[in-house]
Amino acid sequence: MGDENSGPKIQVDSDWKDEARREKQQLADQEAQASAAGPLPDPNFLEIVNMLAMQAAVSIGGYQLQTGEMAPPDLPMAKHLIDMLDMLGTKTKGNLADEEKKALDSVLYEMRMRYVQASQNPAQPPTPGT
Repeated sequence: MGDENSGPKIQVDSDWKDEARREKQQLADQEAQASAAGPLPDPNFLEIVNMLAMQAAVSIGGYQLQTGEMAPPDLPMAKHLIDMLDMLGTKTKGNLADEEKKALDSVLYEMRMRYVQASQNPAQPPTPGT
C-alpha cells in the first residue's frame, strides 16, 4: 500500500529518442557540409605568418568587432605576437624560400611600425592597412 510513494519514479519521455535522432542527423549534415567545402589545403609557412600577423594587428587595435565597437588594444599581447614572428624568422633563418623571407620581413616591419605608432599615441589606434 505505501510502496507507491516510497521512492523516486522514473518517467520515460519517448521524445528523447526523436531528439537524439534529430541531433545525430544535424551532426551528419554539418560533417557533410564541411566535406563538401573540400579538403583543407596543405599547411604552409605563410599561413603561420599571416595568422600571427592578423592576431598582432587586432591586438594593436583599430579593428571593429561584430558588435560595432572598436576592439580595445592589447599592446603587451601585440608585442608578444610580434616577438613570436621575430623568433620564427630567427629559427628558420637560411631555410626559407625568397618569397617566404620577403613576406616575413615585410610583415615584421609593418607590425613593428604599427606597434610603435600605437605605443606613442594610445588614444588613437592605427588604422588597418596604413
